[in-house]
Amino acid sequence: MPPNCSTTNGSSGNRRISIATTLRTPTTTATMTLPTPRSHKPPPSSSFEPSSALLEASTPSEVRAALAALHTQESALSSRLSALLTAQQDISRSLARLDNLRAGLGAQVIAARGISNSMLSGAASTASHLSGRVRALDLEKRRVEDTLRVVEQVAELKACVAGVVGSMGAPQDWEAAAGYIARAAKVPDEIVRGGFAAAVVPTVEVPDAPWVTLEAARESLCKLFLREFEKAAAEGDGARVTRFFKLFPLIGRSDAGLDVYGRYVCQGVASRARAMLKEGQAQAQGRRDGIFYAGALTKLFEHIAEIVDGHGSVVERHYGLGKMVKVIERLQMEADVQGGIILDSWSDERAVDRRLTDVKSYPFSFLVQSFLGQQRGFGGTPRMNSPALGGGTNEARNSEDEGVDMKEVDALLREIAVMLEKWSVYARFLARKCKEPDAPEDAPLTVPDVLVKSNLSRKVSAKLMAPYKELSTFFFRRSVEKAFQMDEFPNGLTLNMSKAIESNPPYIISAVDVVMYIVNAVILRSISTAQRGVIDAVLPTISSLLGSDFVGMIQRKMGDELNPNKPYGPDRLPPENKIVAFIVLINSLDISNEYLSRIISGVLGSTDQDGVTHMPTDVSSIPDSSPLKEAFPFKNDLRAVATRLSGLNTSFTTKTTELLNQQIQELFKQVFKPRLRSVHTDPFRDANYGLTEEELAEWAAENDETEEDVVEKVVRIFESRWEALIKPIGRLMTPRTFTTVHDLTARYLARVLEKRVWGYAGGKCSPYGAIRMERDFGAIVGVVSRGNYAVREVFGKTTQILMVANMDDEEWDEMVVGGDEDGGMLWVLSEEERKKARTIVKT
Repeated sequence: MPPNCSTTNGSSGNRRISIATTLRTPTTTATMTLPTPRSHKPPPSSSFEPSSALLEASTPSEVRAALAALHTQESALSSRLSALLTAQQDISRSLARLDNLRAGLGAQVIAARGISNSMLSGAASTASHLSGRVRALDLEKRRVEDTLRVVEQVAELKACVAGVVGSMGAPQDWEAAAGYIARAAKVPDEIVRGGFAAAVVPTVEVPDAPWVTLEAARESLCKLFLREFEKAAAEGDGARVTRFFKLFPLIGRSDAGLDVYGRYVCQGVASRARAMLKEGQAQAQGRRDGIFYAGALTKLFEHIAEIVDGHGSVVERHYGLGKMVKVIERLQMEADVQGGIILDSWSDERAVDRRLTDVKSYPFSFLVQSFLGQQRGFGGTPRMNSPALGGGTNEARNSEDEGVDMKEVDALLREIAVMLEKWSVYARFLARKCKEPDAPEDAPLTVPDVLVKSNLSRKVSAKLMAPYKELSTFFFRRSVEKAFQMDEFPNGLTLNMSKAIESNPPYIISAVDVVMYIVNAVILRSISTAQRGVIDAVLPTISSLLGSDFVGMIQRKMGDELNPNKPYGPDRLPPENKIVAFIVLINSLDISNEYLSRIISGVLGSTDQDGVTHMPTDVSSIPDSSPLKEAFPFKNDLRAVATRLSGLNTSFTTKTTELLNQQIQELFKQVFKPRLRSVHTDPFRDANYGLTEEELAEWAAENDETEEDVVEKVVRIFESRWEALIKPIGRLMTPRTFTTVHDLTARYLARVLEKRVWGYAGGKCSPYGAIRMERDFGAIVGVVSRGNYAVREVFGKTTQILMVANMDDEEWDEMVVGGDEDGGMLWVLSEEERKKARTIVKT
């Protein structure tokens, strides 16, 4: 115990003061602190630092806790020291091995230094000396070679200068002079203009600097070649023209040569075009035939194509790849002039502006009055003659047709289509010729700038494409109008099965054939132009007019035949002629869908070995044989055109299908549903399923009938009533529309039969009667599904009701009580309905 620590029995406060004083005394011998290693951590149970806790301790317990912590820390340090001492032996052994290795390596280093100093130092010095000499010799050799090269090039330059001057003298050998200039052009410009060449090349005969002499020779030869070229062109000497045309690249005047050549070929183009126009003036009748101007434009493009094809190889061989584009640009300038003259003359000769004014102001009175008559509640539209409401004279119709002659419009459209087609072929030809030389072979074409910026391109758009859009729209709408003006229904159609039908199926109005023929003609003619702008304008117009005028007229006619706002009542059927006419109009919509689909798929799709045409799913599936791929090779054009065609088919089909569904529902409502009453009531008028087998036999005997006749009576009557209803209409309708009507009728009949079966719930049917009922209803389902097996599914509920009703008790108990509630069957009856079905047979 430290000497200053009090042991008296004083108060606890005095003890705390004495201990604290003792601990704070600097001379105490009990306070010694060991340094703690940096990596040592106190035990997890220690929540304070022992040294600070010892200094701050004020009670014996705190002192003891601090001392315990110090002991713990001391134990940890001792453990670490023991571990270090244990490892020291291994370290010492490793250090001893290292000392041995260092001694051996030191001896080897001393030996290596000795070898290097005695044997290799001389060889290294010799090698360094030799490599230095070799580098010096290489440098000297390169300098000699460079000097020889310069001397050779200067000698070549001197020979070329002398050759140029000599050839341009008395011999006048222009090919040799051009060849010398071409050789001199291969000498680097820094040597030509260098001091050595300026000192060596000039002679007494040619005292000027070489570059001055050569430049003067180029200018002189260029003027000479231009003069001789133009003289040969004027004389029509093709050999001399080719001779001097080849010399321009040799003297470094390629631009001048291409320019004068372009002027030369343009003179031929201009003279050919003027000759064609003069010939047309002499043959005025040819103009009226509608072939002259299209032929003139075709010949212009063909002449340019022949020039490009025939001279392109010569130009590229002597002037380089891609140089023909310069000639094409010059040719296109002349094509702008001559083609513009042809189009302007054509527009004036055909009075296109006046015709456009006429078609824009055409009233389409028949269509307008037809729809107005529908809105105002008028009767049927007159099918012949005057387009005006109530007009019945040929004079009224002729007066309307006098404004615009459809034959002239058709001829004008054909002529425009031919000219647009030739323009498209010309554009594709130039696009391939102006294609970059390093472009892949299968890269999509792009319209060259020479065409995009040309005046002829703008004139084609204004003089041909814009009128084509207007005239094509008028032609199609007027054709639809005339088709309905002269519309006729098929002859000899009747619902009487004893009478034969005089017409051939499909039974449709004549307007369908006419309009779809015009649709096909307009689409093919528009595609033949190979102009995406024409397709983008014409096809949406066709789609709109088909939906508004064609479908609208058929819809109005349907309202005239079976008006949903004026039903004939449940006990009075519409007249036979109204029903037949309504069926013909339904067929017309359905066949229109089929016709248009075949038209579009014929343009887009491919035909298999059976001759069936398929609609492609995307652009990549369009076959190479399709005319679209050749007509629209430019980037994204094929996809856009295919989308337009598919959109036309989709929009028309959507509109007609919606109308078809509505009108088929109306046909079922006004024609089938009233007649179905006798179909599902007459067969069961005398049927009594509550009789037992003996009672049925007695009843048959009382009524002078055989039991077999009584049993088969229900099915026999139903079949006769059903066929009397379905067959007369089935032979008039198309397969698709009849299938739809058949499905509607079967669904309605299924609901009626189900209701009749549920009427026997509550034990109203004998076991024998239930068997008869199941057999009768099964036969009825077979009659209804004859030719359309899929409709059996709609009778599934009725069939399962009767099946459950006729189950034996053991079979029913096995299914329900035995735990197999489904019995491997797909039930359409709920559990409650199955239980109700068990109550049909009286027990």
